Amino acid sequence: VQLQASGGGLVQAGGSLRLSCAASGSTLSNYGMGWFRGTSGKEREFLAAITRSSYTFYADSVKGRFTMSRDNAKNMVYLQMNSLKPEDTAVYYCAARTSNGGYYYASDRSYDAWGQGTQVTVSS
Repeated sequence: VQLQASGGGLVQAGGSLRLSCAASGSTLSNYGMGWFRGTSGKEREFLAAITRSSYTFYADSVKGRFTMSRDNAKNMVYLQMNSLKPEDTAVYYCAARTSNGGYYYASDRSYDAWGQGTQVTVSS
């Protein structure tokens, strides 16, 4: 599966963005999906995950502000980000777990397909 993240940009603190992750080559409904973010020199940080049955998990840092969803008909997943803060500035990545078996949704090592990332910059 190939993933393409989009929707990043420059936004003022308190604003909103919706990130999209489009898939090609496979059907996303078959996979658990995750959103992570990274900044230069740091490990990717878990933000949100959605299971095949659309059960969601969130990091404490974004709970109540970010919402992950999936549209199986469009083969897309989304991350709605509200009340953005300057510390949310990072490159945002979507990821898919294509292999079978149990996994820890918050670990980037659980995911084996990654999009190229989209830059989100939040100004103060």
